[in-house]
Amino acid sequence: MKIVCVPYSEGSMGKNKGCEKAPELIINELKRLHKEFSVETIELDKTNSEEKLKNLGGADIYIGGDHSITYYSFLNFAKKFKNPGLLIFDAHPDFYPSQDIGFIGHEDWLYFLISKGLIKKDNIILVGIRAIDPREKTLLEKNKIRNYDIKVLYNNYEEVCNSIMEECRKFDGLYLSIDIDTLDPAFAPGTGYLEPAGISSVDFFYLISRLKMLKNLKCIDLVEINPEMDVNNMTVKLGSRIISEFLG
Repeated sequence: MKIVCVPYSEGSMGKNKGCEKAPELIINELKRLHKEFSVETIELDKTNSEEKLKNLGGADIYIGGDHSITYYSFLNFAKKFKNPGLLIFDAHPDFYPSQDIGFIGHEDWLYFLISKGLIKKDNIILVGIRAIDPREKTLLEKNKIRNYDIKVLYNNYEEVCNSIMEECRKFDGLYLSIDIDTLDPAFAPGTGYLEPAGISSVDFFYLISRLKMLKNLKCIDLVEINPEMDVNNMTVKLGSRIISEFLG
């Protein structure tokens, strides 16, 4: 599997500065668990970041960086499939109604994917949402975006997991995006947005064990880990374990 590191935090608009340091540290931890994988790091600075982000492609796994990188990586991923799907684990929908001023942020990247017609609304599945702006809630309902919020997920965990699996099988190419804040801060304190009452690490790894069996799962990203806010390197280690699960 090819891993591409995207050390980018400009999309967080200063709210999660430091997450650009996560890819290197996660890879260092990952090397202790796996010996055979190829890794490439995209070198970014303020003069070339947008151009290089637009050319993201060809990886099996992306490690960010902030969640805005998913806009770019999915953009190129979608070109390879007739019916691409996007499964997102996140505490937030990232569907904030922003003005199009040529800048994609980690709070509105999904809004832009939809508003620009880059993905079918029916091909989006949100899981684990528990912090939502009223305007985002209105837009999600208006656009009929499939959303298993944290309460729905835990009301019947096994049944919801089954539903997610069935829905994901409908796509010829599935992209999985994992924002680390989908997990409870007790397990992942190293991120810019700490939202209580999230998914436990045990429950999340159960979900991963099922998702990685999907033959149409073609690409994964892991974003929003911030080593500067971490406690005892817990979140970086958790991130490496998540990636490790998909390496086999």
